[in-house]
Amino acid sequence: MRTGDHLTIAMVGTRGVPAAYGGFETAIEEVGRRLAERGHEVVVYTRGSQSTAKEYLGMRVVHLPAVPVKQIETLSHTGLSTVHLMTRRRPDAAFVFNAANSPFVPLLRLRRVPTALHMDGLEWRRSKWGPRGRAYYRWAEQFGVRTADALIADAPGIADYYTHQFGVPTELIRYGAPILNSSPGRSLAEYGVEPGGYHLVVARFEPENHVLEIVEGYHRSSATKPLLVVGSAPYSAEYTDRIAAIAASDPRIRLLGGVYDQELLDTLYADAMTYAHGHSVGGTNPSLLRAMGAGTAVIAFDVPFNREVLDEQGWFFRTPDDAAAAFSAAEASPERVQELGRMVRESAGRRFRWDDVARAYEELAHRLARGSSVHGSARRAKRRAEEWEFAGGVPR
Repeated sequence: MRTGDHLTIAMVGTRGVPAAYGGFETAIEEVGRRLAERGHEVVVYTRGSQSTAKEYLGMRVVHLPAVPVKQIETLSHTGLSTVHLMTRRRPDAAFVFNAANSPFVPLLRLRRVPTALHMDGLEWRRSKWGPRGRAYYRWAEQFGVRTADALIADAPGIADYYTHQFGVPTELIRYGAPILNSSPGRSLAEYGVEPGGYHLVVARFEPENHVLEIVEGYHRSSATKPLLVVGSAPYSAEYTDRIAAIAASDPRIRLLGGVYDQELLDTLYADAMTYAHGHSVGGTNPSLLRAMGAGTAVIAFDVPFNREVLDEQGWFFRTPDDAAAAFSAAEASPERVQELGRMVRESAGRRFRWDDVARAYEELAHRLARGSSVHGSARRAKRRAEEWEFAGGVPR
């Protein structure tokens, strides 16, 4: 419990720390260590980590198991974490990540733990989930709105979505961008490329990430610099086969699979001529921020999320032909590539700072500890029948 201005803050619902997976984990590591540096006790619930240390960067780490099945891994771990949290000294505030974990929010509130739920993007629109999975995410989204003390959105478009669909306010808290003022300088000889001499894609092979459109567009383009594609397809063999077939017919396209060496990945971002970003259903995407922080010009799928994060500074595509034109335009104008790279790095350093993100979490934790809550007005919220169309940014 609190001692003066120092709080006990629990972070629940992810793979935890050390960060080795995705945006949520990176956020917890970056925010949690800053909160710990400011004197708060930060408790992070973790699963599947190679480390068994009980402390990391000033944070207390609680290791608990999970059922290793895709559909229930997150829920099983969050359930155990919730029980553990409820039976220990009550924290001043809890941050629960992922709307799928909303069923556990009432238990935390029953224990009188003020709880903020980070809603993430539109998980129910991802193709990897079948009808039952999508229906669950839609239900969990509404349940979270009705039960949490605060809702966190990581992009203006996500905040607009909850305002339109449920009429509830959200806390807009972005991610931070890692800034690379120079390349780590790892050799890329194994990929047959040199700095500035290739285009890059980093994404899971899922339809909503538009890797197929990027690869097909590049194949149609007049580009001479190779396209390096980093990523894999954990759920869709058919989609992967279509990408692989195009790559097999074009020696300029090189599928690298997953790259988990962070220094090597940073080098790939920093030394690329362009980074092609096809993500369309999330909010502020960490991969896009990483490319911006590396000073790499971006070719992005044309949705409001990406335009807002890039502040309109990039090339945008919706079709393979659009992507083809963007690749060709980039190679025809190296001066424009350098200018865009400089602009997006400056924007990332100004607008997406982890210190600002941590400060926003800290301020929210203090408000929650003092009793601030939207629960009274949101507990009967209902989803509007009219859907929110993110592709155009307007209701449909």
